[in-house]
Amino acid sequence: MFERGTSMIRFSKSAVALTSIASFAFSAMATAPARADDGITPTEVVIGGTDPFSGPASAYGAVGKGSQAYFQYINDHGGVNGRKITYKDLDDGYSPPQTVQLTRQLVEEDKVFAIFAPLGTAPNIATRPYLNAHKVPQIFISSGASTWGKDYAQYPWTIGSEPDYESEAVIYAHNILKSTPNAKIGIISQNDDFGNDYIRGFKKGLGSKTSMIVKEATYEVTDPDVSSQITSLKAAGADTLMIFATPKFAIQSLVTTAQQNWKPQIYLTNVSGSQAILRTAMKAAGPGAATGLISTGWVIDPADPDRFGKEPGYKLFMEIMAKYVPSGNTLDANYMSGMLYAYMFVDALKAAGKNPTRDSLMKASFALNENNPFAYPGIKVSTSATNHYPITSLQLTRYNGTKYIPEGPVIDARSIIKAE
Repeated sequence: MFERGTSMIRFSKSAVALTSIASFAFSAMATAPARADDGITPTEVVIGGTDPFSGPASAYGAVGKGSQAYFQYINDHGGVNGRKITYKDLDDGYSPPQTVQLTRQLVEEDKVFAIFAPLGTAPNIATRPYLNAHKVPQIFISSGASTWGKDYAQYPWTIGSEPDYESEAVIYAHNILKSTPNAKIGIISQNDDFGNDYIRGFKKGLGSKTSMIVKEATYEVTDPDVSSQITSLKAAGADTLMIFATPKFAIQSLVTTAQQNWKPQIYLTNVSGSQAILRTAMKAAGPGAATGLISTGWVIDPADPDRFGKEPGYKLFMEIMAKYVPSGNTLDANYMSGMLYAYMFVDALKAAGKNPTRDSLMKASFALNENNPFAYPGIKVSTSATNHYPITSLQLTRYNGTKYIPEGPVIDARSIIKAE
């Protein structure tokens, strides 16, 4: 899954850079903690977030727009326990320093009750120490970084949302070992914690077979394109291409691969697997740019009405899009993801009580058990005191040029990780 701002930094040494950013975030924003009741009145709850409406990950701006639309729908139907939801969603350009600045603004000036579904791994790692120090919920982060679930004891005011990248990558590795055990694998990944999560999970899934990887290439979020990286992977003799990238660079990878007449088996991270993204690549380089690639799904695909048109979540999605985002692309699953997160938040806010506090909101977020209408059929949202991953299941899918076809049953990704 998901970033904003005008200034960018270069992540050449991911761990060092993010540690530095996180330290800056904590020290630069260390002010008196906000009151526990900030952002909540008898008639309103004010929440904030950050999304990339500009910058290299601007395709993810649809996520925030989807959430905003769902909250408008809820408000028009009475709100939650009599309160309307005001969602202040700011553009951070997928730039952690900008996320830090805007998060401070939301907490200290706008007095938000919670930070909801902020997008991106690096931006949220940068703000996490500050939000936890001030006991402000950082709730349902729009990112599948494994750290949101793994490190809950250290950061109890933080919870993610979507299936974690490490588990997703394990599923891909297992599928390769089963279907093409002699594959020669090339990998392109984003050079930060987002990409590193995929690399770690993929190698864990391969186990003793990591020698199947013939070449790895990385890119920075400030790079203009990834053509040289794709060329190097082809030259290494790879016949299987792992694209662990955000939308802009995923499209570039698909287009460059097709233009070079290279035809590897492609695996594409689900955060870039929207049909809107695939169709952009195919428009630029022909059907071969995406046909046959493998990904995973966990939300209803709005671009496949033949399969999902009768689902209540699909019908509700189309209703909300028509009224609140009439100019939005109804084929873009990022809008669907945003509504899924907003549905989770509304559920948690209801469960937090008629007079919710930040503490009761977090307790409710760790006790979810819902059939989210926007989730892929058969996938539930569930958390507990010991499970801090709201969604742990994924559906392996193959794209046939017009839609995704499921391959095998829904897979509980975290159970695979536990068994490794």
